[in-house]
Amino acid sequence: MNVQELIKKYIASQPEPKRSDMQALHQLTLQVSPGCKLWFDDGKNEENKTVTNPTIGYGIQTMKYSDGKTREFFRIGISANTTGISVYILGIKDKAYLVQTYGEKIGKAKVTGYCIRFKALKDINLNVLENAIKFGLEQADH
Repeated sequence: MNVQELIKKYIASQPEPKRSDMQALHQLTLQVSPGCKLWFDDGKNEENKTVTNPTIGYGIQTMKYSDGKTREFFRIGISANTTGISVYILGIKDKAYLVQTYGEKIGKAKVTGYCIRFKALKDINLNVLENAIKFGLEQADH
């Protein structure tokens, strides 16, 4: 299965209304960055154990680890969880940026240094979320 098929299958596996929200978020992110690289992380480690929720990824960055190794990874991740949806915005140096810039404007969401978590799209301001996704995709590699 290719990445687009894996993403489609993952979204289809979600119960409503989360399925519609995930589909809308997927479309929104593709509108923000139509030619971005797509990823699908099934949430399993090398031993095939589930270590995180499956995540749809967008964009590309080079992550550098403390041991000097690097690897390519997505910039934006969208994942369904038991209480709603998480949007991960990775690669931001200033861990206070998301909270300070979008925290009070986004609506009913928990905003951390790299994640915006909410129960449903109807609870948040979509324009604010779109701006946060744009910001994440435009970050310079570091």
